[in-house]
Amino acid sequence: MSKILLINPSKWGRGITPIWAASHAGILKSSKHNVQFFDSTFYKNWTNNEVKFNTENKQYRPSNYFNKIKFKNQNVKEDLKNVLNEFEPDIIFWSAISSHIHGEGEYVNVQYGYELIENLKIDNALIITGGLQATASPEKIFENYKNINFIIKGESEKVLLECANKIDSKNYSKKEKVNIIKSIKGISYIENSILKSNERQEIISNLDTIGMYDYSIFEDQIFLRPYNGDVIKAVDYELSRGCVFTCSYCVETIIQKYYGFEENKRGVLTNAKSYIRNKSAKRIFDEFKDLSKKFKINLIRCQDTNFLTINRDVLKELAELMKGEKLNVKLYIETRPEGINEFTVSLLQNLNVDGVGMGLEVSSEGFREESLNRYANQNKIRSAFKLLREKNIKRTAYNIIGLPNQTEEMIKETIKFNQELKPDNITVAYYSPYYGTIEQKKSEITGDFQNYEQNVDGQLRSLSKSNLLSVSKLDYYKKNFYNLVYGEKN
Repeated sequence: MSKILLINPSKWGRGITPIWAASHAGILKSSKHNVQFFDSTFYKNWTNNEVKFNTENKQYRPSNYFNKIKFKNQNVKEDLKNVLNEFEPDIIFWSAISSHIHGEGEYVNVQYGYELIENLKIDNALIITGGLQATASPEKIFENYKNINFIIKGESEKVLLECANKIDSKNYSKKEKVNIIKSIKGISYIENSILKSNERQEIISNLDTIGMYDYSIFEDQIFLRPYNGDVIKAVDYELSRGCVFTCSYCVETIIQKYYGFEENKRGVLTNAKSYIRNKSAKRIFDEFKDLSKKFKINLIRCQDTNFLTINRDVLKELAELMKGEKLNVKLYIETRPEGINEFTVSLLQNLNVDGVGMGLEVSSEGFREESLNRYANQNKIRSAFKLLREKNIKRTAYNIIGLPNQTEEMIKETIKFNQELKPDNITVAYYSPYYGTIEQKKSEITGDFQNYEQNVDGQLRSLSKSNLLSVSKLDYYKKNFYNLVYGEKN
């Protein structure tokens, strides 16, 4: 039995249940390994107040969330140091790939996790990380975060389990541990100042094989979440992994490339069937039921990259299981507007879907297609928003500002398009240059961003150096986007 410390280095200061933490804890515990979880979310000296920031700009509705949350006055690094001294882990691990890739600050987990442990004395534990940046460029990770021993590219549940199984708490020295696991597939490391990357591990084709995800690792208040003016109990969850689309700004393309799925036609993978994977309906239902019973969860936020590309038979079977059990949980999903029609909306109703988030990004159809490799017909977007409204399903429009070559006029046109659609909720993200994507490479050429940016956060800040749109102007539109859409500001 090995001892593994999982670290969630979130700086958002609000309830998020990172899917990777639940999946890794579940698979490790099922093999009798000892797992502890350290969560930095509610430390005053570490977190930003993302809820306050986005309530002030009306991305969130006002709620009494902070009357229900208690922040910790202790120093986050001192508390982590105490955990390390008491637990004496064999492995310290943070940051990983799941379906939870599009927000909540997970892209910079690798940086923030390293900042937590960087100056702590760690004698015998292997320091291992993974995730989006690690998959895009292990070279950059080792260059910037020199104390890391190993990187896991791609999906890491089974790779980390193999590491834990090989060590198996046999009182190995750190040097012995390094030698034992450095031949494992999916692993990258530095040896004699040279980067070594092992053969790629297999993609997890059957998500049921990971085992039941373990949400018991989270403290109670992490389940509390502001939602449409209320405070409810919610979790982040994945039914599936993968996306058929190849948008040039999206980190999904990094995972696609790693597993050899790159060929596309008009922004759609030509061999997507092997890349899109989902759990079985029975497995999903069992986890829904478990979350509802154990943690009194009201809302399940499905982080699937595109919910309506999940196997249709699985969704229909899940709907029947939920109806038969009268399972009283609502779902929030994300999908593409072109997947919304009379049939799929009926299916969403049967699944008790309360809200749907859809990316508009920018209103210019030509810019979306030519610059973002995103083909979404304007009329299909209009139809999707109209149909969901008629069926009383809440609609959230996702918008991006600060893309390379985006102009202020494009932002104004996007505001006008939102005015036409009249979404129930609006989110606005600063463009983030995700390392290794086509758009990130373009942003370096245009001079909008440096080769490698730290502290990237699509909700809290822009790092842009664009001559077309200054940061102050981007901040203005971030702050006032909602007011401009709904006529509260001219």
